[in-house]
Amino acid sequence: MSRKYFGTDGIRGKSNTFPMTPDVAMRVGLAAGKLFRRGDHRHRVVIGKDTRLSGYMLENALVAGFTASGMDVFLLGPIPTPAVAMLTRSLRSDIGVMISASHNPYEDNGIKLFGPDGFKLSDEIELQIERLIEADMSRLLAKSEAIGRAKRIDGVHDRYIEFAKRTMPRDVSLSGLRVAIDCANGAAYKVAPAALWELGAEVITLGNEPNGHNINLDCGSTHPVALAKKVHEVRADIGIALDGDADRVLIVDEKGAVVDGDQLMAVIAESWSGDERLSGGGIVATVMSNLGLERFLTDHGLQLARTKVGDRYVVEHMRSNGFNVGGEQSGHIVLSDFATTGDGLVASLQILACVKRMDRPVSEVCRRFEPVPQLLKNVRISGGKPLENKHVQEAIRTAEDELAESGRLVIRPSGTEPLIRVMAEGDDKAMIERIVDKLVDVISGERSAA
Repeated sequence: MSRKYFGTDGIRGKSNTFPMTPDVAMRVGLAAGKLFRRGDHRHRVVIGKDTRLSGYMLENALVAGFTASGMDVFLLGPIPTPAVAMLTRSLRSDIGVMISASHNPYEDNGIKLFGPDGFKLSDEIELQIERLIEADMSRLLAKSEAIGRAKRIDGVHDRYIEFAKRTMPRDVSLSGLRVAIDCANGAAYKVAPAALWELGAEVITLGNEPNGHNINLDCGSTHPVALAKKVHEVRADIGIALDGDADRVLIVDEKGAVVDGDQLMAVIAESWSGDERLSGGGIVATVMSNLGLERFLTDHGLQLARTKVGDRYVVEHMRSNGFNVGGEQSGHIVLSDFATTGDGLVASLQILACVKRMDRPVSEVCRRFEPVPQLLKNVRISGGKPLENKHVQEAIRTAEDELAESGRLVIRPSGTEPLIRVMAEGDDKAMIERIVDKLVDVISGERSAA
């Protein structure tokens, strides 16, 4: 069965446009509620959200669906995605839901689902939910006396802050560090600055005035220019850029240079390996991670296991093969000793611990390898399957032959947007640029022809 609703990270789309409509959200709640009602006990679901205007609409629709299925609903309000995963387990819920489109603009929204273990649902379970959404929903309704209740619960911010603080090594304090943090006007605008301050840092905060429309707008991990400017302005030791739901993070060093997820994973892997804390003999990353990271790990006797794009697939490989560090170049860093999903705040605390222990500038601590020239370009599509076109496939084969052993080529459709992503990397920058531009032209031409 082909996937109609779920992409690489839950269900996502433009608000009030299929599939991000109240009707679909209600159906998701009813279907997921039915699927996770196992046994005779009172079942519960926790629902968190980021700061998008449409969150109110989708939250109420989900509540209607879950309560109609017979589940009790605990509403968490604006809170990071990793906090929802943590609280799903902590509150012994049967399912967790995060309403967020992560790093996308405010017009978009999404629904992410977590199982009772705090992990994102598998493809198989998502397909089961899709089948129920498409079926006759009247048979999913609970009896009148079994309809669920809904209530908002207090104290969830404090619980998550304490959880995050406990991931820091006990012998490390952030005292003496001036930290600028950009919360992207998103879900972490309260909890992240508070956790850093309580750990001893001097905190300068931006992107902490959400109004429903400004999430990720010229701020956060997708637009770190504002943070780099602030770091320079206040002479901060480090800048931390979260995204809208705080499951990813990028770092800005004291010179204003942006540090991506590949470098952050290298820092953590080297540190944990030295402390004999690294499991699996290396880390897990996606096909998009830089070849320089792979070479760095090899030089340290560690391996890089690659998966397809999506932190869910990274986590699945980590769980199956005994790794405890994984992530994506975009800043999803998964540390399974602490969390079941990417956690921007927890990952940044590990980096801060390394900075304090090494007592060196962030520009030195977080520059573990020289990245191989890498170029990524997106081709927007309005329909069709250009990657199945014979001219496109021939151009891809030619590019792969040219790169041979000196680089890599990754071409894939986005799981969250109508885009074809074209990425190439290798030691010859001019050749990489020529290959990517050629492929973009070919794909764009076939897209237009379609």
